[in-house]
Amino acid sequence: MATPLTPTIDVRRGDERFLTKIDWLDSRHSFSFGPHYDADNTHFGLLLVSNHDVIEPETGFSTHPHRDMEIVTWVLSGELEHKDSEGHTGLIHPGLAQRMSAGTGIYHSEMNATKGAPVELVQMWVVPDTEKVRPAYMELDINGELAKGGLVPVASGRGHEAAISIRQEHAVLWAGRLKPNEKIKLPDAPFIHLFVAIGDVDLEGFGPMAKGDAARVSVTPGLALTAGPAGAEVLVWEMAAYLG
Repeated sequence: MATPLTPTIDVRRGDERFLTKIDWLDSRHSFSFGPHYDADNTHFGLLLVSNHDVIEPETGFSTHPHRDMEIVTWVLSGELEHKDSEGHTGLIHPGLAQRMSAGTGIYHSEMNATKGAPVELVQMWVVPDTEKVRPAYMELDINGELAKGGLVPVASGRGHEAAISIRQEHAVLWAGRLKPNEKIKLPDAPFIHLFVAIGDVDLEGFGPMAKGDAARVSVTPGLALTAGPAGAEVLVWEMAAYLG
C-alpha cells in the first residue's frame, strides 16, 4: 500500500459526482462504479465505494452477489430491508449501523421497506485486511451515542466498543449529528474522507460544503469542522493506509 505525502484538501461537489438515475433509483457515486469509470477516480485511501442512494417505494436492489468486501450501510431516512444467503435479515433505520462482510461470497437483497415514501441511504465499501473469510453480518443502534454530539465511531477495525466491527484494522467510520453551529475536529489520520449527508458545514482550509459534498483530506491533521445554523449530519472515514 503506497502512501501519498502531499497535504491536500480535495472537495468534490455532490452535483459533480457520477449519477445513476432510473425509474426506481437516484444514486450519486463518489468513485467509479458500474458503468461509470474514471481511471483517476477509483478510490480514496481504503474506500472504494461511497454511494448516496434514494430508492423509491416498493423497489430496491434484488438479490446480487459480493465477495471480499466490508460493506457499511447508513440510512438517512426511511427503512431498508436486508436479506442474505447466510440467513441474516435486518430492518435498517436512521442511527442503526449495519455491516456485511462479504468474505468468500454472499448474496443479498436491499429493498425499500418504507410505506409510501423513498428510503435515503449512504452505502460504503472498504477493502478487508483479511480475504476469504466466512461471510458475516452485524448491526448496532447508536442513536443514544449520536445524541451526545460530536463524532461517534460507527464501524471500526480497531475495537471501538460503541461500533460495529469491520475486518480492516486501518479504518474507522465516524458519524456525527451536529447541533447548529457545533464545532468539532476531524480525526488525525493520513487519509480522511468527509461526506456531508444532511445540512451544511464549514471546513477549515476550504469553506462551505453542502449536502452531498465530499472532501478527500490527505495528511492534513485535525481540521476544524463547523455545522451550519440548521445543524448537519456527517460521515467521516479515518484511514491509516492507502490502496495503491
